[in-house]
Amino acid sequence: MTSRIILNAFDMTCVTHQNPGLWRHPDNRADRYNTLEYWTDLARTLERGRFDAVFIADVVGLYDVYRGTAAASFLDADQVPVNDPLLQVPAMAAVTERLGFGVTVAVTYEQPYLLARRFSTLDHLTGGRIGINVVTSYLDSAARNLGLRRQVDHDRRYDLADEFLDVVYKLWEGSWEDGAVVKDPERGVYTDPAKVHPIGHSGEFYEVPGIHLTEPSPQRTPVIYQAGASSRGRDFASKHGEALFIIATSPEQARGITDDIRDRAEAQGRRRDSVKILTLLTVITGATDEEAQATYDELAAHASLEGGLALAGGWTGIDFSTLDPDVPLEYVDNDSLRSVLAMFTTADPTRRWTPRDVAGYLAIGGLGKVVVGGAETVADELERWIEVGGLDGFNLAYAITPGTFEDFVDHVVPELQRRGRVWQDYPAESDGTLRAHLLDAPTGLVPDEHPAARYRGAFADGASAADGTSPSPFSDARDPLAAAPRAESLVNP
Repeated sequence: MTSRIILNAFDMTCVTHQNPGLWRHPDNRADRYNTLEYWTDLARTLERGRFDAVFIADVVGLYDVYRGTAAASFLDADQVPVNDPLLQVPAMAAVTERLGFGVTVAVTYEQPYLLARRFSTLDHLTGGRIGINVVTSYLDSAARNLGLRRQVDHDRRYDLADEFLDVVYKLWEGSWEDGAVVKDPERGVYTDPAKVHPIGHSGEFYEVPGIHLTEPSPQRTPVIYQAGASSRGRDFASKHGEALFIIATSPEQARGITDDIRDRAEAQGRRRDSVKILTLLTVITGATDEEAQATYDELAAHASLEGGLALAGGWTGIDFSTLDPDVPLEYVDNDSLRSVLAMFTTADPTRRWTPRDVAGYLAIGGLGKVVVGGAETVADELERWIEVGGLDGFNLAYAITPGTFEDFVDHVVPELQRRGRVWQDYPAESDGTLRAHLLDAPTGLVPDEHPAARYRGAFADGASAADGTSPSPFSDARDPLAAAPRAESLVNP
C-alpha cells in the first residue's frame, strides 16, 4: 500500500526567498508579494493541486554578515523588504476551503499571552486550518533591534521556547473548558464563568496568571511546525513538532535525520508516525525532461552568486568574503543556524564543500535539493526520496512564482495522483482542519501523546472567572516589568 505524499508549498512575504537573483526573471511575479491578489491567486493554485498547506517563512532581521554589511541583501532583495507573514492568511482562507496555512513566528521576541490570542483568532477565521512554525531566530541583527545586545545563546533560546509553548498550551487547551460557551439568550449567558480558568503560570521566563482571551477554536492548539536541526533543536522538535522540516542533500542523508527524529519522538512517548517529516526541495518541471532542463538553464542564467553568499552568511553566521573560495569549509559552533553549516561540513563525510561550491548550490532552490525533469522523472525521484529518506512529504520552494508552483500542479500532481500518492480530493471524512489532514485523523485536536494534551481539563477543579479577580503573582516588592522575557538575564545568565 503506497503512502500519501504530503505537499507543502514554501513561500515568504518578500521578493527573494530561496533564489538569489531570480527576481530579475521576466516571468517572476515575486515582487507582487505585497498585494492580496498574489496570495489569493497562490492559494487557489495550491488548493487546485490538493496541497496540504502553504508554509510562510519569516525573519525579523537583516542578512548583514557578508562583507560586514546588508548592502548585498538590499541589492538582491534577499529576504528584505519583508512583510508580516500573518496578515494575508484570512484572505487566503476566504478563497479556499481545505488548504492549510503554516506561519513562522520567532517566539524569542513574542509574548505568549498575546500570541495565543493571535493564533486562536486565525484558527477561528480559517476554520481550523492554521499552524505555527515555532522558531527561535538566528540573526544577530534581529536581537539588536529587539532589545538585546546580541543573539541569545543557541541552547538558551530553546529553553525559552520550551516554556513559551508550555504557556500557550495551557491557554489553548486548559483555560476554557468544553461547553464554557453557552450562548443562551434566554438566561442571558454567553459564557459560563465557572468553566473559564486562570492558568497561574509562573516560570523562569514568563509570568502569565490569567485567562485566555479567546474561546476555544476548532483545533484549540494550532498545528506545531518545527525545523530544529541541531541536537538541542531535534529534542525540541521531537517533543513538540507535528510537521517537521529538514534539509538534506540526498535521500540517504535524509534517512539519518528522519530516523534520529523518530527515535527521539518515541523516547518522549510519542508514536513514530505522529511526527510528519518534510524535506526542502525545488522542482523544475515541464512537459518533457528536455523542456524542464531548458527551463532550468534559463533560470540559472539569472542567479546571483553574491546574493547567495549574502543569504549563506546570515544562515551560518560566517562572512564568506573572508574565506578562500576554494578551501573546504570547517564546522564551528555559533548562535546561527548550526544545521546549515553542518550541511556543508560534517553531514556528509564523503564530500568537502568550498565557498565556491556553496554559492553554486544556492543559486536555485536555496538550501534545498533541486529536481529537474518531466512529470514521470520528477515523480520517480520524489518517490525515491520518500522511500530511501524515510520522509512523509516535501516542503516545495519555488524558483519563480507563481510559475514554479503552477508547473508542479499542472504536470507533477496528476502523475502523483495516478500513482495514488496525492489525493484526488481532500478527504470528506475529516473535520477539514489542517491537523486532521496532516495526521490522517478524523478531528483536528492534538493527539493524547502530544505535550499540549496534558492540559485538557487541567484547571477545571481550580479557580475560575466566577471566583472574582485572579490574584497577581507579584509581591509588592517585585517589579511587574520583570514578567517580560528577561532579556538582560538571557544575555548574561
